[in-house]
Amino acid sequence: MEANQKHDVYLVCNAKYHDTNFARLELLKLLAENEDIHTKVAENFGDTVAIKHSKLLITYTCDLRPSLEEQEALSAFLDNGGRWFALHATNALLEFTKDGRVDTPDVAPKFMQILGSRFMAHPANQKISVRVTDVDHPLTRHISDFEVEDEEPYYCEPQGEQIVLLEASYSEPSVGYVKSDYGTDKESHPQMYLHPHGQGEVLYLSLGHCSGKHDMKPMVDIQPVVRGSWESPVYYELLRRGIRWGIGGMALPN
Repeated sequence: MEANQKHDVYLVCNAKYHDTNFARLELLKLLAENEDIHTKVAENFGDTVAIKHSKLLITYTCDLRPSLEEQEALSAFLDNGGRWFALHATNALLEFTKDGRVDTPDVAPKFMQILGSRFMAHPANQKISVRVTDVDHPLTRHISDFEVEDEEPYYCEPQGEQIVLLEASYSEPSVGYVKSDYGTDKESHPQMYLHPHGQGEVLYLSLGHCSGKHDMKPMVDIQPVVRGSWESPVYYELLRRGIRWGIGGMALPN
């Protein structure tokens, strides 16, 4: 990576049932650590031209559905060598059934194929023990296995190739979800992976749940503030490495 080279980053931060304001601020502080990074911030994928001309796309979203035209633009962005750092619930699209349960219908299959996975359900927030599955990769090198508190343990359906870097084991049913038993038969679940797409690549990190007092309305009027993995220094190190990976500042193994 050349010194003093400008790096355009496009940040989409708009996550239902999460503390978008907190996550946005924390990500912007991390991006501001590099004076060569120029960040544009948005609430959706509508500015496809700006995304096209960016080096890195970062998303912290939940139930944000790109149109088919926007999905095509995201695919083209990666085809042309772009990198996408997708966080937490980016791969989650939700619908509530009449009985109050949460469904995760396959309403944007191209979007999920681009991301490399589709969120299906999650059990209650809990402590997660995360294992490093690739100790030699620059994104995880010298990072030891770690634990995070009050995190949402995701069950996701794989979509295409995944180069798994972090994983965790859990098997509790997802109470309140239509697909309540999905994933309970598997021994481990990816927490971070790389997913190649065209000349580009997606880095997905499922960790990162956070929610404020009012973020679960109308289901819950007031709830305790939750910061989950954001309380962990290891999580911030993963975010910093993901940003460096995205702008080409991290050497990858041959």
